[in-house]
Order: sequence, then structure tokens, then C-alpha cells
Amino acid sequence: MSQLRPLPRLVVAGLSGEAGKTVVSLALVLAARRRGLPVAAFKKGPDYIDAAWLAWASDRPARNLDTFLMGFERAVASFARHAAPAGLSVIEGNRGLYDGADVRGADSTAELAKALAAPVILVLNATKVTRTAAACVLGCQKLDAGVPIAGVILNQVARPRHEKLMREAVESECGLPVVGVIPRAPAGALLPGRHLGLVPPEEHPFMYQMACHLRELADGLDLDKLLALAASAPPLPAPLEPRPASADGSGLKVGYLRDSAFTFYYPENLEALEAAGASLVPVSALFSQALPEDLDALYIGGGFPETHAAALAANTALLTSLRRNAEAGLPVYAECGGLMLLARAIRWQGRTYPMAGVLPFEVEVCASPQGHGYTVLAVDRPNPFFPVGVTLKGHEFHYSRIVADGAAPACAGAVLRGAGCWKGRDGVIQGNVWAGYTHLHALATPEWAAGLLKAARLIIRQETIS
Repeated sequence: MSQLRPLPRLVVAGLSGEAGKTVVSLALVLAARRRGLPVAAFKKGPDYIDAAWLAWASDRPARNLDTFLMGFERAVASFARHAAPAGLSVIEGNRGLYDGADVRGADSTAELAKALAAPVILVLNATKVTRTAAACVLGCQKLDAGVPIAGVILNQVARPRHEKLMREAVESECGLPVVGVIPRAPAGALLPGRHLGLVPPEEHPFMYQMACHLRELADGLDLDKLLALAASAPPLPAPLEPRPASADGSGLKVGYLRDSAFTFYYPENLEALEAAGASLVPVSALFSQALPEDLDALYIGGGFPETHAAALAANTALLTSLRRNAEAGLPVYAECGGLMLLARAIRWQGRTYPMAGVLPFEVEVCASPQGHGYTVLAVDRPNPFFPVGVTLKGHEFHYSRIVADGAAPACAGAVLRGAGCWKGRDGVIQGNVWAGYTHLHALATPEWAAGLLKAARLIIRQETIS
């Protein structure tokens, strides 16, 4: 039987998006670190930007726990593997507490909290409400009595009288302690947003000031009570050791674009390549002049190439190197922003910015999302990365779309769920390039790392034979 370990933990949830979960989670993480505790942070669902902020606050990689993609067993095992045994683990929920991929909320924050046996702290947006907030909390308690709601934090509180009314209503009607109060602030004042969500940490202009502000907000949290609630969570079994890598990456060098334009990488994806024996080589699309000559494959994650379009277009040396390597057969796996970089050009805000020209089309950034949510792809065309017949579960969130003025892009996957990149298809294939809008997580899709390394190994064999 697996040894049980105490893992103090809290789930920070809300009634909806924009409730203040991220601000509360960041303030709580910083407060625990200021207390001298080791802290681990997690984000429920498929999210890069909130996870990046949690990684910044905790000073360690933040892990995504997505039960739709990876299932409950893998999600719980990932949490147990990366939690802070002697400190505090904070899991930031997504959307509303009971919101999931179906009407029953099967993959909701509530279901994850139950699987983790983690006390839930409910963040309430107090804007223009007093006693009605207690009714909302009661509804959450009654909808599923198995969800361990343990406390409430009031966000956007106007003044002391407002706090007093809400605190008394929640505590008397719901029997829950109010364990924190966050004062009212203008929307976006602390964590400004734009398309795709919050501005990432790499692009935030006032990080020091924001850290100071978050620490001030943390003074409104009852940290002692929160830590006591976290410690009340029952022990969890020690996680099973991850399975050995299914692919051999020994001797392979995999480059990946990493700078403020390309930040969307799950830690597990990079770790899966390293666990298989591959060496990772970071490359900047903004400042590097060429790809390293000895790369065996290239991985381009998502990000914000549109906000960096002028700088990317100006780095013609790197774009030329990227195009020539792809034309010479270098396996390239690109997701979302990576697809945009490989296109002929990016159209955004009335301007056109030349890109690498690996793919025979341009992309246009629109004013509204062109794809948002989970995706399921059925691979039905031969390609260097995935066998025909495999099903891939991922997610997408993109404002851009392909603008093809010629033949339809050749894609390897049929979209069973989601938007994809072109008329029910995703995964554009151009030589040894895969470029799509679907993001994959290595814990959910072990075939991803194996496929990328297999493609790299196959090209080496072809070159050796010739």
C-alpha cells in the first residue's frame, strides 16, 4: 500500500470567471512564502497565462491539473508528485466552481477538489451585493454536499460597513468563516488583460510594484486560519513513479523557441523530452540570428507573435534560417503561435508583417475568438509525428485564422470537437512540419513526445543511410 503523506492544500474557487481567483491565489502564495513556507502552485484546466503568474509567485513551475485531458488519476498523481509536503499547495480553479465540460460539471473545479480532498476557499465578488452573497454560497453548499467548501474570501469590498454586512451574512447563514477581505480596485488595475486573458508576466511593465501591491493585499487574508484549513486536508497516497519514456531521445537535440513572444509551454512537455534523453536547446525568435546547425527537431509553442510582430518580422536572419531548415527536412512541431510564425505573414490591426513563409498562407488576427475550448482530433493522414488512427485530446484559444488564397491547406487531423484551423481540420502538414491550433499536454497525450522524437530519429536515419 502506498504511504500516506500530509500535503496541506487549498483550492481557490469562484462563482464565475473574473471573481478574483488569480489575485487571491497570487496574494496567498506570496504571503505563505513571506512566512517562510515552501509553496507549490497549480492551475485547474488548460491555461498558460494564469499558470505563468502562479509560477512567478511561487518561484517554481506551476502545474496544470486538467481532468478532461488527463483524467482524474493522472491529475491527482501529478498534484501529489509536485505538492509541497511541509508547506502549502494552492490550486487555482477556473470559471465557476461547478462549471465543467458538460451540464453535470464532470470536469469542474468542484470535482477536482473532491478528487484531491482539498478544502475549497470560495472567492466572492462583492460588487453591489451584500446578503445575496450568502444565498450564492448556500447554493454552492447545497448543490453538492460532498464539495469541501471551508471558507470565503470577499473581493472588491467597498468600505468597512460593506464588509461587516457581508461577513455577518455569510458566517451566520452559511456557517463558514470569512478568511479574507480584498478591497475594491478598478478592473484590470493590478493584472491588466487583453485578448487571450491576462498580460503574461514577461510583458508586464511594473512587476516590482505589482508584487508590492499583492503583498499589501495579502495583509487582508487570515493566513493563520487559511493554513489551518489547508492542514486539515487528509493525507494522500504517495504517487506512483511515472512510466519510463516510450521513445528514445538519447543523442537528440530539440530546439524550442522561448522568449516573450513564445511562452506557452507546459513544463511536462519539455520534461517528457528530457526524460527520454533528448537535450533541449532554447532559441529566441526575437534575438537569435539562426537556428543551431545541429538540431534534430524544433518545437514552437504558442504565445503572442502578433504583439511582437514588428520585432519578429525585423529578425529576417532567424526567419530565413527557420524557412531553410524546414525546407531541408528539419522536423518542426508548431502550436498556435508557432503556426502564425511559420505562415507567410501576420495581418493585425491594419498592418501585414512578413513571417517565415514555411506555410503557404497568411494568418489574420481577428477581434473575437476563432476557436476556444477543448479539442479532439482524429489523425487520418500520414504525417511524421502521429500514427493514423490515433485520437488526440487538447485545447485551443486563438483569435487568428488562416487566410488561404490558393489550395486548401493539407491537414492530418479531422476535428471531432473544436474549431481547428481549416474547415473541420487541424494539423497542417508541410514536409516534416506539423502546425495546428490544438495545444497538447504531455501527461494527457504521451504520443506527443514519442512522436516528436520518432520524427527526429527518422530524419537522422535517412541522412545516415544516404
